[in-house]
Amino acid sequence: MTRAQQSISILLLASSLYFVLYAGLIPINETVQEEIISVLPFYALISFACYLLGRLGLAIFTFNDVPEAHEELQKEIEQAKTELRRAKVDVD
Repeated sequence: MTRAQQSISILLLASSLYFVLYAGLIPINETVQEEIISVLPFYALISFACYLLGRLGLAIFTFNDVPEAHEELQKEIEQAKTELRRAKVDVD
């Protein structure tokens, strides 16, 4: 099973469990049914957004840790400039 298939399986399982709880097919405390289960998707969405913001912050924090990629990109830019100059395109 690929990673994408595993993720889809987990999402389907979680949504099925939520539907069973939301529809009341599993008897649980009425307070939990009305006050927690109904707002659970919003908490999940907020938690997911916080996770993504944390990953974005970490990626931004560690962005400059790749000097080899910077040098390779500079070489590619220079190569593109020389090819464009050969084609008589004003680059600068």
